Amino acid sequence: MRTCQDGGMESTSLRTYGGVAGEDRQAERRAQLVEAGLELLGARDGDRNLTVRGVCRQAGLAARYFYENFADRDALAVAVYDSVVEGIAARTLEAVQSAPGDARLKTHAGLSRLVRTIAEDPRKGFLLFSPSLDNTVLAERRAASARWFAGLLGLQAREFYGMPSTARLDLLTEMLVGGLAQALTSWLDGNLALSEEDLVEHCTEVFLAVSKIA
Repeated sequence: MRTCQDGGMESTSLRTYGGVAGEDRQAERRAQLVEAGLELLGARDGDRNLTVRGVCRQAGLAARYFYENFADRDALAVAVYDSVVEGIAARTLEAVQSAPGDARLKTHAGLSRLVRTIAEDPRKGFLLFSPSLDNTVLAERRAASARWFAGLLGLQAREFYGMPSTARLDLLTEMLVGGLAQALTSWLDGNLALSEEDLVEHCTEVFLAVSKIA
């Protein structure tokens, strides 16, 4: 804040330091904390390591920078989860929209991008699907994101096939999203003896089969 000529107060942005604006530095610190949160939440022992101290140690930042961005560890956990979901959704939707206008090609492209994203970074799959995180603040987030993905799938079906919005379509999209989540959980845990390519191919067949009865 600085004083104006008329005696009032005027807001100023955060100072520039080392050639980097304050707002940019704050955004960078937030990104560091989100990445640190993903590293801890995506570990096999789940959010037991997700403490303010642990996150700050992982990010290499002082605690004051944590509270500059998040009220508490739950707020960070939600931010990490939302960042992963939004990133996966954006990449998957981009793949679908970029694929040729054929149902099989679009379905395969979307599923392939989804599976590849999770395979490239298992932390994201663990965050989204691991049962060890079901009793945390993320349980509610998972339920909400599952409904959101089902809605997105229904929207894509209505636009591509010209389907009306019906309770039957809603049911089928809920089943597809829930079934896919379980399949990916088992695959990541090593309980499905399928290659990445086979997993995508089989899931594509299921999605196409369901589209014929929608």
